[in-house]
Amino acid sequence: MGAEQRETQAIEQFVKRASDLEGSSLVDFIIQATSHSSLFAFSEILAVPSVVELHGTQYSVYIDLLRLFAHGTWRDYKSNAGFLPELVPDQVLKLKQLSILTLAEKNKVLSYYQLMQELDISNVRELEDFLINECINAGIVRGKLNQLQKCFEVQFAAGRDLRPGTLVSLIQTLTNWLSTSDKMLLTIKEMIDQADRMKELDMEHQKEVEEKIELAKKFLQNKPSIKLGPLEDIDMLYMDEVMSSRELGTHSKRKRTSI
Repeated sequence: MGAEQRETQAIEQFVKRASDLEGSSLVDFIIQATSHSSLFAFSEILAVPSVVELHGTQYSVYIDLLRLFAHGTWRDYKSNAGFLPELVPDQVLKLKQLSILTLAEKNKVLSYYQLMQELDISNVRELEDFLINECINAGIVRGKLNQLQKCFEVQFAAGRDLRPGTLVSLIQTLTNWLSTSDKMLLTIKEMIDQADRMKELDMEHQKEVEEKIELAKKFLQNKPSIKLGPLEDIDMLYMDEVMSSRELGTHSKRKRTSI
């Protein structure tokens, strides 16, 4: 089973469980959900009515924690640790994995220095082990560890939950893309129409040339041809030319002698 299938299955199970729980029983549930190895999306759980009802109660801080795992990063947790429950090791690992996904959304080349700063990792060996064992092997990212350039080159990264308000922006982006695509298609159609017209003109020109060639052939076929006489006539002509040449040569010699 692939990572996406495992996550889909996990989401369905957690949503079903959340629907049967309420109040304090949801605290352990949220800790389990944010620690689960196959779960990287939490918006469906946040939308469960029993979870929504935690707002305004003594357990509302766990709603904030769940929202952090849906949209936040390890850096966000450190900035708000005083207002959130303390994390267990599996939650820390999960939040650091999610932080990688957020960084990969913005940049496909992540420097080791940036990653160590974001994840509180002290050395390159520990960082590379984390990327290989906890991210690549988990199926949430694919990429290449470039040890020469000291960076992680991202080829694929799983998506995270959309932040509130992001959907409107996404719809606008897709609308703009659709409008641009329509304009491009119209331009391509105009270019195709122009190419068709040029082809028609070329064909007409080729037809005119072929017609002129045919007329020229007919003209040459109808023009009177020059025919040679019998072989004897040719021989006599040749002899006359020879005799004329000889006489001309004798005349030239006489001129030179008289001088």
